[in-house]
Amino acid sequence: ENSEQHKDDAFREIIASCRSLSKYETNIKSALPQILSAIVAASFHIVIGISLAYSAILIPQLELPGSDIPITKAQSSWIASIIVIMVPIGSLVAGVMMEFLGRLNTIKLAAVPCVAGWVAIALANNFTWIMVGRVLTGFACALGTSPAIVYITEVARPDMRGSLISSGPTLASLGMVIAYAKGAFMDWRTVSWICIIYTIVPVLLIQLFVPESPVWLVSKGRIEDAARSLRFLYKKYPQPEHTDQPLSEMHLNALLKERETKLAEAQRNVNRHGVQQSKLRGFLKPTGYKPMIILFWFFLIQQFSGIYITLFFAVTFIQDVGTEVNAFTASIFVGLTRFTMSLLNAWLLKRFPRRQLVMVSTTGMAICMFVSGLFTLWIKEGTTTLTWIPVVGLLLYVCSSMIGLLTIPWTMTAELFPTEIRGIAHSISYSMANLLMFFAVQSYRTITDLLGGAYAVQWMFAVVSVIGFFFALFFLPETQGKSLAEIEAFFAGKTQPQRVPTEPAAKPSVTEHLIRSPSREAKLKEVELMLKNKNGA
Repeated sequence: ENSEQHKDDAFREIIASCRSLSKYETNIKSALPQILSAIVAASFHIVIGISLAYSAILIPQLELPGSDIPITKAQSSWIASIIVIMVPIGSLVAGVMMEFLGRLNTIKLAAVPCVAGWVAIALANNFTWIMVGRVLTGFACALGTSPAIVYITEVARPDMRGSLISSGPTLASLGMVIAYAKGAFMDWRTVSWICIIYTIVPVLLIQLFVPESPVWLVSKGRIEDAARSLRFLYKKYPQPEHTDQPLSEMHLNALLKERETKLAEAQRNVNRHGVQQSKLRGFLKPTGYKPMIILFWFFLIQQFSGIYITLFFAVTFIQDVGTEVNAFTASIFVGLTRFTMSLLNAWLLKRFPRRQLVMVSTTGMAICMFVSGLFTLWIKEGTTTLTWIPVVGLLLYVCSSMIGLLTIPWTMTAELFPTEIRGIAHSISYSMANLLMFFAVQSYRTITDLLGGAYAVQWMFAVVSVIGFFFALFFLPETQGKSLAEIEAFFAGKTQPQRVPTEPAAKPSVTEHLIRSPSREAKLKEVELMLKNKNGA
């Protein structure tokens, strides 16, 4: 009884401390180490954005008269699309590597094929070597993307997770702007050499400043390393007033308890031949297959709503609407609009629920594409001279897409899955998304011919956007401000996260419940009620 009373007193001391700590939940200063780690881990996305946009500056120069490597239109299509095909392969490899080597080590290794790819392009003397370079850089893009998103998911506190994950796409958008700017003034070989710098610098920053994910370290039994990582990530949080235990140690204890639960569950999943089946069984559980189904339809809607079609075919799309605005100039504004909105998107993800953002996004996209398609038809029929309206409609459409439908599906690829399969599940869903992107981009010309013109394609985008609105309304789960344990509990059909009891009649840990809460201030009364119930029992 004295022991139980001592524990209860300790819990109350933690509650008292957390009353003073609650203000730090929304204090940016306290989260600076997490923000720094997340942005540096995501900095490899800059070279990813450059790789995606590189074909836009490469192909026009190769098609110029007198080019030292002349190419056909079919070859130019392969130069642009091969990078998308390589992403699923790289993502699957990344899923395995990040589980065995760690999140950050996988990003570092991604620099090897990336540098090799840029060197191959810079020294290329024929079409084949350019393709080799694009294959290598495409593989590296996937190898560096998945671990960064998973890492941010595991180190960021719940109220900032979405914003920090969005830093990846934001930096990729910055990379696209860099590629367009350099391509306007430099030869494509010079740009390739410069891109090696953008590849190496993020790796050096990760090596010098960023600790490995404590979640992964604990899963590998590297407790001391995990403790050091947590001390860095939480060093800006104050020491609780009524306990000698730092906040980083409290988190470490929670991770250790979760690891014990996972190990106990994994032991039960060993078959009679001693083969570990937890990964496969993880996908057969509701916490595995439900998120995968949701993400498939989410990405299908995203791709065929035209978001990436209008980015890959920006110049062609603008020319097809019949506007008198210079298509190349307008495409630059499309890129700048995407980058600008990506900066705002970080704030939106932190401030508003995911489902609401998707519904607002799809509504705006549907309106813009319907109006743009209507004026495109009138331009084709010669009944209007307002040829600039489709361009404005496209820019507003890009703004609307950045509010939710472009970014949130990528954010959810790591949020929705449990720890036991998060790395592999993220890579599988990421690969699935890129395959859908490849089919959508490749089918653009065919769809245009089948539907009868650009105006009909825009109306198709509007209809798919409307479908996206109702999908978010009825099927999309809300993850904003929720801990990963709460998200997992939702798919498992539980009202709140629960640990698998290691002994009969085990009760939830008050300390663990408090730490895993997305908002301490909102949960203090709930924890106190747990203590009262505990004493009453």
